[in-house]
Amino acid sequence: MDELKMQNGALILEGGSLRSLFTSGVLDVFMEHNLYFSDVTGVSAGSLTGVNYVSRQPGRSAKLNIDYVNDKRYLGVNNLILHHEIFSFDFLFNDLSRSILPMDFDTFYKSPQHFTAVATNLRTGEAEYFEKSACSDILAAIRASSSMPMLSKAVKMNGELYLDGGCAMAIPYQKAIDDGFEKIVLVLTRQQGYRKLYTKPSMLRLYAKYFRHFPKFLSALYAVPTRYDAQQREIDRLEKEGRIFVIRPQGPVNVSHTEKDTAKLKALYEEGRQEAERRMDALKRYLEA
Repeated sequence: MDELKMQNGALILEGGSLRSLFTSGVLDVFMEHNLYFSDVTGVSAGSLTGVNYVSRQPGRSAKLNIDYVNDKRYLGVNNLILHHEIFSFDFLFNDLSRSILPMDFDTFYKSPQHFTAVATNLRTGEAEYFEKSACSDILAAIRASSSMPMLSKAVKMNGELYLDGGCAMAIPYQKAIDDGFEKIVLVLTRQQGYRKLYTKPSMLRLYAKYFRHFPKFLSALYAVPTRYDAQQREIDRLEKEGRIFVIRPQGPVNVSHTEKDTAKLKALYEEGRQEAERRMDALKRYLEA
């Protein structure tokens, strides 16, 4: 294995459930170019994808989602009915990660890269950041980060309940700025100009009923569209100023959160690869500037 050459900078990975196949393609190209960032932060599915980057396993994230997306042990309504989670994290973190498609836990834990999973605290409605070297159970934090509201069980850590990090902080670039990083690279799963304009009234009513005991979390959910819109506008400004570097799909992504069409997933993965290769020279210029 090649010596790990780390770029001092922050890599931020947006979520989006199976839209993360785009991110898988980008990160596989990064690994093929031996490009590793010193600080990796993943939100929701971005944290699941980022794990395989830190464990230095190109192809694993894509294979896992493409080959097992139609396996009922991994994804299906029965999981939601029986276990209150549409994606079976027990299957993912146990059978898949330990025997079927093993994750290199040793490389992950020993890596000098800082890895952070972002999850939302149900009591406070705030995003919290769990870094692998300081967290008592980083796998639980990744699970919490990726647990979609109403489609997953809340994860309990240190006496608190957590769900999807995207509920409070979809793209945590500001923390990287506050932490003093000069080089910040974002991998997004929506095209430039995409906006979450509103949440359907029917969904708002479901949220209100389901999370009635967590009013601050409910407020965070209600604010998702306006917060995301503000973030995207600021990202456009920061990118134009050369402060950050952004890799994202060039057009709308026609992949749902629980997409079963493997042809679509493969195409999105290839799009991520192609976009990373296309932008690689510009990325290197940004990092070297």
